[in-house]
Amino acid sequence: MAVTDSLENALGDGGQTKGMWAWTALRLALGWSFVWAFFDKMFGLGFSTCRVSVDGAATNTIDVMCDSAMLKGGSPTYGLLEFGTQGSHTGGLFRWMASSGPDTIGIADVLFMLALFCGGFALMLGVGVRIAAIGCALLMFFMFLALDVWPDTNPINSSHTIEMLAFLGIATVGPGRFALQNWMVRTFPFMSWAK
Repeated sequence: MAVTDSLENALGDGGQTKGMWAWTALRLALGWSFVWAFFDKMFGLGFSTCRVSVDGAATNTIDVMCDSAMLKGGSPTYGLLEFGTQGSHTGGLFRWMASSGPDTIGIADVLFMLALFCGGFALMLGVGVRIAAIGCALLMFFMFLALDVWPDTNPINSSHTIEMLAFLGIATVGPGRFALQNWMVRTFPFMSWAK
């Protein structure tokens, strides 16, 4: 009986681990990184997109809504798919997806931006978290294949594999606290499948 009581105390309410706050914080942080990447690439906010460079060196000057912003016709994936994949031994598998130029939007651009938007907001809001986390893990897996397989620095581990594992962990534990999932299911019972 004492073992059962201490196990229940360690696990907390409903079998939830006391570390669920960490999973929730990780869900929110990763969701925000996707949402921010979406807005930066869409509007050219100057963090990865539209930062002015002089002689190849980035400066602190930001040209908001420059020609690289997707709303101005810039391709958010062209540079990565055309040039970033060259260091990976499997990058050539993804190069064909690149648009014809930096100012041409292709299907890969639309799908990538849709994944950032839907995955990021689902994680931030805590709605459809398991589906979103699995989709985000799949995106990280493809980015690992396109960019990181057998590079000079570390042949196995990269930020993409770490993020992929974090997304799979989030998919396993679910939304946790600070999520709109329960409200959504109560308000729209037909959405119960999107857990």
